[in-house]
Amino acid sequence: MQESVYPSVSITMGGSRAQVNKPHKTRFSSKSSRNIHKISHKDKNRIAKSNRNVTQGARAARLQRSKMLREQKKEALLKEKRASSGSASPPRVMFLFPLSASVNVSSLAEDILRLLSADVGGAFSSTVVSSEYKLRATVLHAPHGDLLSCMEMAKVADLIAFVASATEQSTCDYIDSFASLCLSVFRSLGLPSTVVFIRDLPTELKRRNDAKKIITSSLTSEFPEDCKFYPADTKDDLHKFMWLFREQRLTTPRWRNQRPYLIAQKVDMVPDDSSPEKCTLLLTGYTRAHSFSVNQLVHVSGAVDFQLSRIEIMKDPIPLNARKDHNAMDSDDIEDAEIIRSLAPDPSSQEPLLVENVPDPLAGEQTWPTEVEMAEAERNQKQKRLRKRALPRGTSEYQAAWIVDDTDGEDSGVENDGDDDGMLLDEGESGFPSQEDTSNPGFEEDQASLHLRDSDEETENDSVMMEGDNMTREQMEDEIKKIKEAHAEDEEFPDEVDTPLDVPARKRFAKYRGLKSFRTSSWDPKESLPPEYARIFAFDNFARTQKHVVAKALKVEQEGRDDCAPVGSFARFYIKEVPFHVASKLCAASRTAPIVLCGLLQHESKMSVLHFSVKKHDSYDAPIKSKEELIFHVGFRQFVARPIFSTDNINSDKHKMERFLHAGRFSIASIYAPISFPPLPLIALKGAAGASTPAVAAVGSLRSIDPDRIILKKIILTGYPQRVSKLKATVRYMFHNPEDVRWFKPVEVWTKCGRRGRVKEPVGTHGAMKCIFNGGLQQHDTVCMSLYKRAYPKWPEHRFPANRVINDFI
Repeated sequence: MQESVYPSVSITMGGSRAQVNKPHKTRFSSKSSRNIHKISHKDKNRIAKSNRNVTQGARAARLQRSKMLREQKKEALLKEKRASSGSASPPRVMFLFPLSASVNVSSLAEDILRLLSADVGGAFSSTVVSSEYKLRATVLHAPHGDLLSCMEMAKVADLIAFVASATEQSTCDYIDSFASLCLSVFRSLGLPSTVVFIRDLPTELKRRNDAKKIITSSLTSEFPEDCKFYPADTKDDLHKFMWLFREQRLTTPRWRNQRPYLIAQKVDMVPDDSSPEKCTLLLTGYTRAHSFSVNQLVHVSGAVDFQLSRIEIMKDPIPLNARKDHNAMDSDDIEDAEIIRSLAPDPSSQEPLLVENVPDPLAGEQTWPTEVEMAEAERNQKQKRLRKRALPRGTSEYQAAWIVDDTDGEDSGVENDGDDDGMLLDEGESGFPSQEDTSNPGFEEDQASLHLRDSDEETENDSVMMEGDNMTREQMEDEIKKIKEAHAEDEEFPDEVDTPLDVPARKRFAKYRGLKSFRTSSWDPKESLPPEYARIFAFDNFARTQKHVVAKALKVEQEGRDDCAPVGSFARFYIKEVPFHVASKLCAASRTAPIVLCGLLQHESKMSVLHFSVKKHDSYDAPIKSKEELIFHVGFRQFVARPIFSTDNINSDKHKMERFLHAGRFSIASIYAPISFPPLPLIALKGAAGASTPAVAAVGSLRSIDPDRIILKKIILTGYPQRVSKLKATVRYMFHNPEDVRWFKPVEVWTKCGRRGRVKEPVGTHGAMKCIFNGGLQQHDTVCMSLYKRAYPKWPEHRFPANRVINDFI
């Protein structure tokens, strides 16, 4: 009897799946596992233990790493707390800002200072020490309506206390227009820790709580989420807040912690005997954020960059732990302070005050080429000889180098009969299809008909030209000026210009060139640079340089050198070679606003091309044109600049210039200015005619430093179809003579309805031209030609606001 070839099947009790026992399969997965049951129990434990040890070791490493990170964060937090609230820490700066004109912040500042100290001065700021709260604080109160003073106070504030009044009639009156403007500026600068004080609350408990709830619900959306509201009418309310303020961990913007700075408690000047126009400026105060090196350059807010002659570290006039008869700082304490140590700069290590590069007039002279350059030129020449191109008869190799490769053979034979050279066209990728197949039978008929009709249209063209010629040059210039200065028309017709009637277009637009593709066509960033580029500095790798400079500054601080003033030390800085009129303005400005001394990192005094991401402020309605003079507040620094605005293209190395800064969108503002390492906030101010203070024109942040960023100014020449026949049309009013048509012939044309084409030949003597398009053209369409040239910022006449007339912008 024949055996069954089917394998035996066993039915499992736990489910419906059948288990198949295949005879060619074993119950061991590999040969090495066949004898695993023969291994001793001890070896089994050893093998299993090794795997368990690997798992436990990895887990232990993760736990150890997490513990180490927690300890590091705890240590950093403890160090930050000691630095901000310890005995060696500088006084905390509290900035009181009123949300409406009816709020009296002067009385609130007096109440706070009286709570901390019995002896209070009458200046705009006072630094006091409280033995009860174990706290040192500097209280600043903003003058309502003074934008510049409020900005300078907000830059140095550790805590901004917004003061609201409960006596306002409606919720919209809690924040007036000036406070709303300042709030937007503070947000652009970066808000530190914030609180809201509520004044003038009712004495009755129920009405007091209801009024506080109404104000809190009305103002919560205007401030950060962690902002808290405190009543500030009585001494008990302020007492509760002071205990919280002492233990509060204050947060500051990141840009402020990158450089050392000092808030001047006293500003003085010493005349220089050797030079009557120069003097030595003395600024006294507490060093903050980082240690100050006597060898580094410094910047005084609103003035120029300077070098230090020496630093005197003085005994703290109001120590936190010492007992004194009075706990407020006054001028006598600063004058009588004992000098502990004096720091003098080292000439070999001091940072040089280098602002502009000294150009070498012989740098561009022709030199004899090297062997490598000669070999490369010969190799390129051989590659050019291998190319086969259809050239007209009698064309030399030198002439062939100027002929565009995609020029039609029939066009070159017809048009190259004179001395007119074509316009330079940068090659690149183009999506325009080839127009070689123009030898259809209907083309010659249409061409003949156009030639016959030219005589009929010449009279009409002449009449139009005579109407334009009847206008005087002054009238035409006034009309063009009105069109260009109209901001609304620039939005409706961007980049469109009119070809002048009295100047040939090939001369008027000689610096412009055509591009086949704005994205892919090449443009050399070193080509035809302006003379200002010989005075600036550039980086080979900006990101690497910034990383190296920041690491070097951190290393200097960690080493604790003898030429550095530690953080929190009370010191007097001697700034040498300050112009006398600048020092006089700073002394006068110190009565109303804080004077800030900021330390500069390496290379930050040198001029370069800075690019900012800016947006027009909502409160500014006037048009902002490119190359207009603006005051840039970049962090603690201030300088005058004349920017040009451009778009930010992600997928291209070229960016289109914008004639105006349009509202509602971000643009890139490029200026000549001293180097600053990002991140830094930007507040751009614009002085108006007849206004005492400038207005906020734009806000933004520093993007990059790159002189090689290509910004192209685009113009569009427009013409109108006169005769349309299938793919061909006669276009007029774009040019006014046939020589201009031949000059701009290599440049591609396009229409506002989406057609693309090329110029075939001039027609007549008044600038009309025959064009061929990739589709049917409509009679009401507009033919356009795009031309580009590289644009650069304008060099400022005054680089700093302090160099201007007294009381102008400061």
